[in-house]
Amino acid sequence: MAGRKILNGLNEALAHARGEIDAREFRVRVPDMIDVRAVRVSLGLSQAEFALMFGFSVDTVRNWEQAKRVPNAQARALLKIIEKEPVAVKRALAMA
Repeated sequence: MAGRKILNGLNEALAHARGEIDAREFRVRVPDMIDVRAVRVSLGLSQAEFALMFGFSVDTVRNWEQAKRVPNAQARALLKIIEKEPVAVKRALAMA
């Protein structure tokens, strides 16, 4: 199954590079909800480690996990990327 997703992604990237996909037709779907705790736990990080690694405050992470606050659309998008590609996010956010 994972191999099929990778192949589909590669085929889509090639089609885009060949100009077969109009970027204006591409739509991003930001999830309505995301389980911040599950994302953090899957990475084996404490709240403080997760916050520091990805640029959130500890209070923000705590409030999200306790459902006192809900991540806005931009935060949900970043959290989804962290969930799927944590290494790429760490690399992109790493201090020089």
